[in-house]
This record gives sequence, structure tokens and C-alpha cells, in this order.
Amino acid sequence: MRQFFGMSHSGNLKEAVKGLNNPQLIMLLSNNEQFELHVKELAKLYPNVPSICCIGMSYSKTIVEKGVGVIAFYDGVSVKVNVLEQVSVMPVKYIDRLEQDVKKVNGAQEDTICLDFCSGNDACVLTTMHTVLKRRNISLIGGTCDAKKVSVNGIIYEDAAAYALIKNNNGRVKAYKENIYSQKGNYRFIASNTDKSKYIIGSLNGTPAKQVYQDILKITEDKILTQTFKNPFGKINGDDTCIISIKDVEGNALSCFRQVNDSDILIMLELGNYKEIVKNTINKIKSDFPKISAVFSVNCLFRYLLFNDNNYMQEYLNEMSALGNHVGFVGYGEHYNNKFVNQSMTCVAFE
Repeated sequence: MRQFFGMSHSGNLKEAVKGLNNPQLIMLLSNNEQFELHVKELAKLYPNVPSICCIGMSYSKTIVEKGVGVIAFYDGVSVKVNVLEQVSVMPVKYIDRLEQDVKKVNGAQEDTICLDFCSGNDACVLTTMHTVLKRRNISLIGGTCDAKKVSVNGIIYEDAAAYALIKNNNGRVKAYKENIYSQKGNYRFIASNTDKSKYIIGSLNGTPAKQVYQDILKITEDKILTQTFKNPFGKINGDDTCIISIKDVEGNALSCFRQVNDSDILIMLELGNYKEIVKNTINKIKSDFPKISAVFSVNCLFRYLLFNDNNYMQEYLNEMSALGNHVGFVGYGEHYNNKFVNQSMTCVAFE
């Protein structure tokens, strides 16, 4: 299989798809102002090609912050695209669509991946999708898109998750997750006074969450929202750590990008040597796949901001290009199988 990436910083879709012939799947990443126009135009340009679209930034060797980016797969893949609707209340209502598509693709663990763009309620959506995908051990990666809109085959949906099942007919696939954080000290907190609907942590070990965070890191309140790039919270989940980023300060409480429940045990995380961690990820992928057709990744918005602040974003894209054809998009939260993660990178490599 092969992967295409085209872009236009001005939002000219015809410029972005120049040279794209006979695609078997198209993923379009647009901006909020032009999204509907781009979806309609794409459907006219490629009327019989499966597509999933969302609002967000895309990248290959450079990043497209506005405008439009187009990612396409062709020459050796089997694809089914579809949508789960009403994801905020009942995504399971539409799970039969995924069940039927898995059967049609006839996917298996070693050769099939599910990619998704989700408008919200990600944890519930991933749990729902996993009930189907786990039967064949099919991996999933994806992310949260902007403006709560997605598109499938030229139709725009709100409150929905768009997905593409992709079977590599000429080789293997494998999903990866990269974490650039590790535990700071021996801090352990029991969360209380939480609001699950607003993702709020009221107290940690009985003390207001804001005060705990400030006291440990010796920072003023105005530094909290940038300090979370270096020191998010973590929730231990088996052998894995779920990263919990701080979204805002709510009085003496902290609102987050992931749900925290009463009695959840949290730890404090600190930023590691991300340059070395990125190199280790690249070496791992190269070791697993001596011959790589393509790599598609999802990077968290907070990683993008962190890398930008440290003048590393362009270097990062250059490093990842050593894998060959590397493309991706910037999400507001990342998906890895049944896990909804923050401040992470997830990707899939195609042999």
C-alpha cells in the first residue's frame, strides 16, 4: 500500500489533491471556516471514494495549522468507512454498523487497523467500539477533532464518530503509543469532590486540588495552565499510565481533559527526555518493520504546543520522516485501542 499527503495553507482543496489518482481512502483535515465547503468539494472530486473528514491540523514534513490537508491510502488496501451517531448519549445504538464492516473487510489483528475521528464522549465511544474490535484483536488509533463535527462520504454529522477500517492487503500493521512522561517523586493522591460531567477534581488527599498542585511545583495560579505541559497528573491503569492534563482553574478546583472519579488514585508526572523517547519510538518501529510503506500518527495539541515552545516541532517532523512516509493530525485527545489518552502520540505503521 501507499500513502499520499497534500496540503494548501490557503485552503485550496484542488491544490491539496494535486497528483492524487485512484485513492482507496481519503482523510481530509480542514479548518472551521471552510470545512463544509471542503467536504462538498471533495465529494464532487472523488464521488466514489470512501472518506472521513474532520476539523484539525495536519502534518507531514511541515504542519498545516489552517488551510487544508489531505491524507489518502491507495494501491493495496481494503476499506470500509462509517459513522456512530449520538455519541454523547448512545453510541452503542449504531454498533451494528461496525460489526458489519468488520465482517466485510474480513480484518485480523496482523493486517487491519481502525482509524477514527470523534466529536466527543471519547471514552464511551472507544469502549463501545472495542466490544467489536477485540473479537478479532483489531487495534484502533484516532483522536478528538475540533468543533464537534465529522464527515463520512460527503455527509456532515455532529455528535458523532467517523471511522475507517483499513486492511493492508500486502503486509502487516501495528499500532503504537508514545508517552514522554514518568512519575515525579512518590506523590500519590486520592481524588474527591469530583464532578464527572465537568471533569473536575475538587480535592486531593482532602486538600483543594489547586493548592496541592501549586504547593508541589511552587508556582503561582497563573502558571498552572502552562505547567501542565511539563507536569500533568497520571492515573495508573494496569501496566499503563493514563495522562490527565489540566484544562482550567475552577475556583480552588481543577478541570481536566479526562474524567476523574471520587477515590481515583492519581500520581504526579514530569516531562522526560522527549528527544530520546522519540528516537526510541522510531527505532522500535524500524525494528518491527524493516520495510515500511507508511506511518499515520495522532499527536496531542499539548505536545504540539510543548514542542513549539521548545523549538522542536520541525525537528520532530524531520525525525519522524526517517520512517519514510509519515503523516498525521493534531488531536484534542488521542485514542489507543480502548483507551482515551492525553498528551500522547499514537500511530500505526504499515508494512
